[in-house]
Amino acid sequence: MNWEELLSLKRYNDTHKRLRKEQDETRLGFEVDYDRIIFSSAFRSLQDKTQVIPLSKTDFVHTRLTHSLEVSVVGRSLGRTVGKAILEKHPYLGEVHGYKFNDFGAIVAAAALAHDIGNPPFGHSGEKAIGEYFKNGNGEKYKSQLTDKEYQDVIDFEGNANGFRILTESRKGIIGGLRLSYATLGAFMKYPKESLPKKPTQQIADKKFGFFQSEKDIFKDVATELGLVQTRSGNDISFCRHPLTFLVEAADDICYTIIDFEDGINLGLIQEEYALEYLIKLVQDTININKYHSLTTKEDRLGYLRALSINTLIADATRIFIENETDILNGNFHVSLLEKSKYKAQIEDIISLSIKNIYKSNEVIQKEIVGYKIIDQLLDTFCGAVMRTSTGKATNYDKLVLNLLPDRFKGATGAYDTLLLVTQFVAGLTDGNALLIFNKINGELV
Repeated sequence: MNWEELLSLKRYNDTHKRLRKEQDETRLGFEVDYDRIIFSSAFRSLQDKTQVIPLSKTDFVHTRLTHSLEVSVVGRSLGRTVGKAILEKHPYLGEVHGYKFNDFGAIVAAAALAHDIGNPPFGHSGEKAIGEYFKNGNGEKYKSQLTDKEYQDVIDFEGNANGFRILTESRKGIIGGLRLSYATLGAFMKYPKESLPKKPTQQIADKKFGFFQSEKDIFKDVATELGLVQTRSGNDISFCRHPLTFLVEAADDICYTIIDFEDGINLGLIQEEYALEYLIKLVQDTININKYHSLTTKEDRLGYLRALSINTLIADATRIFIENETDILNGNFHVSLLEKSKYKAQIEDIISLSIKNIYKSNEVIQKEIVGYKIIDQLLDTFCGAVMRTSTGKATNYDKLVLNLLPDRFKGATGAYDTLLLVTQFVAGLTDGNALLIFNKINGELV
């Protein structure tokens, strides 16, 4: 892979080549990507989607929205720092093509901003609930109407693939979705492969899949334009990651490691002394002990340690990327950046404590159970209504229910497209709106 292709400014349906040196510096294409994402309705819905605690009543716990904004900020720093080093190593990128280090930051920031845009309500349990409905629930009856790959798409429902669909989906009057630059779309794609064949490996890009069958053509167009290394050909396509994807992933890893931990402390699920012990180990080379001891409140002490921890991990992730740039460009780097961090032991300690005290806490588990029930019934109600309507067998109740479904999720032809649109609708609901509609279809006046 080479950086000239990887930094492509092309957008879907372009009829001319976009050159970096011809860009308007006041309205740079990569920054337009950020703007389009942040003004999208799909991004706005993240304000009421679970990051850690579903349906939280507190005002300081992170939602998907605040998490995405923070990941974007960290990603921008990572991108700029790495970009500066890459331009020093490959000066022709600037001298010949006009690229600047801020371009790298803008691409990573935009991709990081969108990294959770396809996630359903109720956190990762929402993804599992959708898959379970089609695999073991009432949705299993649709299997005979789908191809193997189409069925795999829904039983292994993946927020990353749904995000790629949201960003690129064409519909009447809107061609190419948000029409982001291919560089940003490439950086967004953590798992550049389809749902089948399912061949688990130790390579991180094979962990999940990154696009539904409905977006296979646009995915191939993006991957080809960027010059991504193809690892499987024919009908079963798979590619190596875009190098900047590793920075998007690192930004996400840094934020959920440190900030979820902070949320757990603020919620009282983790004692403050644990934070001091675990975080100080991470920042022992940079902490100013006198400044730390001058802070009198828990919030200020945590804020100081959080900032130091994030900066420490940004610097380390940058170092790892630059040291491994050649392998990354050749498609021979197959782990996350933090997997090679010199702070790996400290990171694992923090995550282990978070899993025990936060992710497996009674509050989280109880609300995830509620989320499972809500998503299962929403899917069953809407899938049943649209499928019966498509065969002319809709009941009066089905017709009433379909009034709750926005027009853009109606009118698909074929079982796969119809079911995927309904699934996209349910996945796009906020936690609160999912609960509201659930109550409506169960006859509760609200």
